[in-house]
Amino acid sequence: MYNVYFYNKSDLLLCQLMQQVPAEGQNLTIKGRKIKVSTVQNIDEKYYVDVTFEVKKGKANAEPAKKKK
Repeated sequence: MYNVYFYNKSDLLLCQLMQQVPAEGQNLTIKGRKIKVSTVQNIDEKYYVDVTFEVKKGKANAEPAKKKK
């Protein structure tokens, strides 16, 4: 069992006890969001994993709904 700490930039997202350490480039899902593992560091039997979120492609910048009269 390994202690794995997931970070996005400098923000701690999740610390979890895992049987397998994620590899670099692996796709995961944390808190319902898809992420990609950037780097993995082993310091004092703890694994620090830097991740990046995948950008959602969709209608985020669409026009606001027009009001009905």
